[in-house]
Amino acid sequence: MPETDIGTSAVSTATSAFPPRGTAPGGYMEPIRAAGAVLWRDGAHGREVALVHRPLRDDWSLPKGKQKNGEHILTSAVREVTEEAGLVPVLGRRLPSQRYLKDGWPKQVEWWAATPSGESSFTPNEEVDALEWLPVDQARHRLTYDHDVHVLDNFRAGPAHTVPTVVLRHASAGEKRDWTDHDLLRPLDESGRADALELAAVLGVFGVRRAVSSAAARCTETVLPYSVTHAAEVRTERAFTVGSFDNGAAPTDREAAKAAFAALIDERLPTLVCTHGELVAELMREALTRLDAPVSQQLSLRKGTFWVLHVSVADGSLASVERHTARG
Repeated sequence: MPETDIGTSAVSTATSAFPPRGTAPGGYMEPIRAAGAVLWRDGAHGREVALVHRPLRDDWSLPKGKQKNGEHILTSAVREVTEEAGLVPVLGRRLPSQRYLKDGWPKQVEWWAATPSGESSFTPNEEVDALEWLPVDQARHRLTYDHDVHVLDNFRAGPAHTVPTVVLRHASAGEKRDWTDHDLLRPLDESGRADALELAAVLGVFGVRRAVSSAAARCTETVLPYSVTHAAEVRTERAFTVGSFDNGAAPTDREAAKAAFAALIDERLPTLVCTHGELVAELMREALTRLDAPVSQQLSLRKGTFWVLHVSVADGSLASVERHTARG
């Protein structure tokens, strides 16, 4: 049965109703989850994107594939693009989700813009027997499915060159009331250490090599596996730190935190900021206001959860915002 479009979403968190009429009237069918990327580069003849040919379907598509059970959607996108295109992608801005029917069952694909890193390892196989880089207009006409054309149009409508700023709330560090030493020294608990290890892989998809952390142990421990795995430079920032060695006698300087975060945004360098729940909403509100973007009422994060702000390199405008947990 051919793939049939059932509508696209204008934002990264899809809002269209599932399923379409005729599939399960008045009900709901859990969609097949998948992820992919518009892999792009600037070539000799302008901007090019990668398309793959699948011999079993005899179609041309953007590289994508189904999410595995227990797999984070971000690492799923990287794995599928790597498997199909033979290139490891660095994820850029989030693109709108696409929804369509696959053999009568609803399917939802999450999309990112991405750039290739490293050397190509593409080898023709039974699933993908050809990889071609084409100018965007040519790629648009080569694609077999309308829903892939929509993805390419969404990519073309926004900036290609973007930089990510990640705002991460530290992972679980037990109960404050159960810790008798200085609060700044309170470490991650078992669950928090497990999330820190998960975050090392998940955050790596954005290619960030700079981390700015609260000086509290629970924050520096959260980014430690990431910094070691990806050789990321880490420095601590007093303005992002909540608490003191006299157990909170020093009030949090929210204005200093917002100023420090604004300075990082203005630098337009890929950056990870790890801080506390007390500051997350303040920092996000500051960034969105500074970027002349709408401000959501739900900016706070649970422990081990993060926001990603993608900002245009060209003009500093907001390109997309997404939120994720450590375990997807």
